[in-house]
Parts: sequence; C-alpha cells; structure tokens
Amino acid sequence: MNNINLEKITGKYNKSVSKLAHRIIICGGTGCIANGSMELRDALVKEIERAGLPVEIELNGELEHPFEGTYISKSGCQGFCQMGPLVRIEPEGIFYCHVKAADAAEIVNVTLINGEIIERLVYVDPASGEHCRHENEIPFYARQSRVVLKNCTIEPDCIEEYIACGGYVGVRRAVTEYTPEQVCQTMIDAGLRGRGGGGFPTGLKWKFTLASPGPKKYVICNGDEGDPGAFMDRSVMEGNPHAVLEGMMVAGRAIGADEGVVYVRAEYPLAVKRMRRAIESAEQHGLLGEGLFGTDFNFRIRVMEGAGAFVCGEETALIASVEGKRGMPMPKPPFPAQHGLYGKPTVINNVETLASVPFIMREGAAKYRSVGTEKSPGTKTFALTGHVANTGLIEVPFGTTLREIVYNIGGGVTDNTGKVTGEDFKAVQIGGPSGGCLTPEMLDLPLDFDSLKSVGAMVGSGGLVVMNKQTCMVSVARFFMRFTQNESCGKCVPCREGTKQMLALLDDIAHGKATAETLDLLEETAKAVQLGSLCGLGKTAPNPVLSTLRYFRKEYEEHVLNKRCPAGECLALARPEIDPAKCKGCTACARKCPVGAISGKVREPHVIDGTKCIKCGACKAACRFDAIKGI
Repeated sequence: MNNINLEKITGKYNKSVSKLAHRIIICGGTGCIANGSMELRDALVKEIERAGLPVEIELNGELEHPFEGTYISKSGCQGFCQMGPLVRIEPEGIFYCHVKAADAAEIVNVTLINGEIIERLVYVDPASGEHCRHENEIPFYARQSRVVLKNCTIEPDCIEEYIACGGYVGVRRAVTEYTPEQVCQTMIDAGLRGRGGGGFPTGLKWKFTLASPGPKKYVICNGDEGDPGAFMDRSVMEGNPHAVLEGMMVAGRAIGADEGVVYVRAEYPLAVKRMRRAIESAEQHGLLGEGLFGTDFNFRIRVMEGAGAFVCGEETALIASVEGKRGMPMPKPPFPAQHGLYGKPTVINNVETLASVPFIMREGAAKYRSVGTEKSPGTKTFALTGHVANTGLIEVPFGTTLREIVYNIGGGVTDNTGKVTGEDFKAVQIGGPSGGCLTPEMLDLPLDFDSLKSVGAMVGSGGLVVMNKQTCMVSVARFFMRFTQNESCGKCVPCREGTKQMLALLDDIAHGKATAETLDLLEETAKAVQLGSLCGLGKTAPNPVLSTLRYFRKEYEEHVLNKRCPAGECLALARPEIDPAKCKGCTACARKCPVGAISGKVREPHVIDGTKCIKCGACKAACRFDAIKGI
C-alpha cells in the first residue's frame, strides 16, 4: 500500500524555499526555449557564481536546511509568447520581457544585487506608454482569470512544488472519501464540459463509462492537438503535467479503470518529455502504481506518441491509432464508453478538460461554477493569434466577450505593418478548421458553447485568429479547406470527395473562373458534407466555408461577378494601381518592376500598365509610402 503523506512533502518543500534571497523564473515553454531562454538560464548561473553568490537550479524538498541563495527555475509557457523570453524575479514580482543571455550580467548586478529595475526590459503598454514593472500591471495578464494555466509558472519537473500548491489533494479525496458515483456526480454538479470542441458534459461521459460492465477499463488523455494556430494543450502538458496526470487518476477512480494512456502528437517533443518525467516522478513518490493512498485503487499511465494525423483527434480514430492500426474513425454507436480501447469501456478527455478536474475535486463544484455562465461554467484557454497587438496563450471565464479579448487583453487590431488601428477589425476565426467566423457585429457576443453555436461557430479547441480588413475571406476559407482536405482520412465519400470539390470551387473563385452558380454549388456541397460525413472532422470541415458565405457573401460575389478581390490577396483578380495622393515619384517601384509596367516622371505620380503587370508584388514591396493598391 502506498499511503503518501502530501502534507509532509509540502512542509519539506516550503522549508527548502522559505529563506530564498531571490527566485528567478524563466519561461521554459517551447517558444521561449526556441528564443534562447535556457541559454539565458546558464548565463545567469555563471554571473551569479561570478558575483560569489549561492545559486541553485533544482530544489526538490530534499535539502536538510533552507536554501538562502538564488533559485533559478524554469516554468511552462507563461502565455505572453511574443514578448519572450520572459523572466520573473521574486519576491519583488519584477517582470522582464525580451530578455537575452547578454542581459544576464546587468540583471545580476542591477536587480539582484542593487535592487533596481532595468527599465529597458520591462513591458511598455503601447496604448498608454506606461512601463509595467509587474505582471498585474500588464493588461494582457490583469484581465485574465487563470485556473488551468495558474500552475504553469511552477517548475514543471518538480513534483514537490506541484504538491505544495495543492497537487494530488483532489485525487486523494476522490480515492479515499468519494465513491465512483460521487466523483461522477461532482463533475456533473460542476458543469465541466469537454474542452476538445464538442462540449459534452464530462461527468455524464464518466457516468456512462462507469455503468458499462467489465473488469477492465481505460482512460485516454487526448493530446493530439492539430488545429492550425492552436497550442493550448501543448502548453498545459509542458507547464503543468502533473495536473493532467491527476485528472486522469480521478477519471480512473470515477469509471473503475486501472490504466491510462496519454496520446501526444510526436511534433510536441517537449510535452512528451515532461509528461514522461512527471509519470516517472509520480511513480517514485507512490502516486502511480498499486494500492494508492492506502486503498485498493491501482492506476498506471503511459505516453504514446502519435504520427500527427488531424483525424486522430476524433475518439475512435485515436483509439485505432493507440491499438497500432491506421487512424480512421468508426461509426458510432457503439461509443467508446461501451466499446473503446481493445474493445473495453474507455473514457477519452482532452488535456485541458483533465487539467481542470483537480481544481474541482480540491475546491468543490460550487467554486468552479462561480465563474463562467450557467450552461458553460469555468474558464477556457485560447490561443490568440493573427492581426492583434498581443498574441499568446490566454485563459478567461466563459461568457467573456470577443471585444474584451481582442481590444483589452489583445491590445487591439493591427494593420499589415503591425500598427494598432481603431477601425480595422474584420473577423475572428474561432475553433480552427472546425469553427467559423465572428464578425464586428458579434464583438459583444459572450463566448460560450451555446452562444457560439447559435451563430454557426464553435469553441473548438480554442484557436482565435484575428483578421483585419486587409484579409481576404475567400483565402481564409481556402486555407482551412486545404488543411481539412489534406487531413481527411478518406474513409467516407462525403468527406473524401466533398472537401476536394469544395476546395476546387474555392480555387475557381480565387482564380476568376467562377460563375454565379459556383456559389450555390459550393453552399450545397458544404451542407451535404456536413450532413453525410462519418466523423466530426468531416461534419465540421464545411464550417469555415458556410460561415464566410453567410457573413461575407458580398465579398464572394465581388470575386465571382466583378472578378475583383477587395483585399488584393487573390493575385489572379488583383487590379494593381498607384494612389496618386501617396506617390512621391521616387521611382523605386519602376526600378523594381521586372516587366517595365510602371511609368512616370521623377517627383510625379506613377501609373501601372495593367496589360503588362504580372502581379508579382515587387512594386508594393519596394514602395515606402504605401501607395500601391490592389495587389
């Protein structure tokens, strides 16, 4: 029997860090590592040692006496990706961004030793010009409500710190104080819904699996995050892996399973590494294995790397992949709750769903319901990207408006030069290839499962791509359709052939070959694919097409009827011209044109000969005055 004492581990860890002079937390997410955050850590260690001060990069609660030097730890993704590498210095709460290894000596001498702030490394709010020295002063962070991402600032490889933050208390309660039925009911009371896209009630899914007969059952964590621009699950696995394991253990208790599988795409090597390390640490501490918490509850977890097929995000295709088969969906019913992995009852939840479970078991269903909406309680993580000032990973309560996310957390919409503008918002693509477009009229729409469904969109995995008025919506639909067509497994005809035909129709529109009948055929095909496809990939593949047709039909008609792309992105329909009010007659465009299509005198407005122009864009790239339009 493993009757681990969580309070003892917490006490030892807290003692080891109780007298730290400083703690430096360096972002160790994939983005910041790629920008040199680990080289920064090594440089800081060298500079602190050069200053003759004690420094440590591992504190696991095993020290006999408190460490009184500087503890440098890494974290998971801290969210503000475009500002990385990010550095936090405690206890002062100083927040530095865009930090390089070359800044290490200055940080040690100015901040650690002299206690002063390096102004050039703090975040400057572009809207107010204020220097934000602490995280809570930065609008990007101050307006969020972090639950799942809260512990992404701790050392992901230190199980003792996770325990000291309340980790594994929830699963201990589930195992020692609750029956499986009570665990399921707690999730139902909390209103937790699946964060992978469908939004099915988690407690009901667990309850159905519990009711399925059989001595062998499985829990699968779906980490096969494949939406373009989405990286929420990856960041949670990298930054808070123990929360995912704890959520799987609670699910195991709820359904009567003794084995779990974390299915992660191989493109996430850091997530795979940290999940495996977390499993190893949990086993060493008696939190995974036999007789957990002094009971008869047994549970083990293994990690499996997927080959990166988008369709494997679908439950039955994922199961086939785990079994060593080609990842292709199966008709439902039977559902995995009755016939899943190796034919046994199986519950499948995505990473964010499982990482939400420990909070519910520890703090209670009522507290979880205290944020969000009645039918969509809790918080949701989003990957905010595109034409927005502040890109990165955010977490907000369900019911938060699109306006709050884009203009307050995101800092506003940018033009193609990166400058924030006040009137440049065109749309947001939410939910990736399975989602839809939200328009300016929906800026005050509360983002939750039901309100998004009412406008033809969906939460999906949580991708939010902001688009400005220079974006061509036909090109957006083509991008997502090309993605889903490539990722179709080909098993069912509506998806295999329908996505191919929709892409061909969109190509005709973009290349100026479409007629008025093309739009009707495109819409009819999209609806047929939506109705007839076997799995969720095919059923939702037409969403970007249908939503853009619904809200931007005039832009489609401009392409088809007038053979013109208003945004100038579709080169076959481009009508390049030079704005005489902006042209300075510098001749830069004429000198770069490879076919001599531009003429004009020095210091006088130039013109483009449309019969010669090959629409290569060289003139637009050369112009310093933004005078080239239509290409």
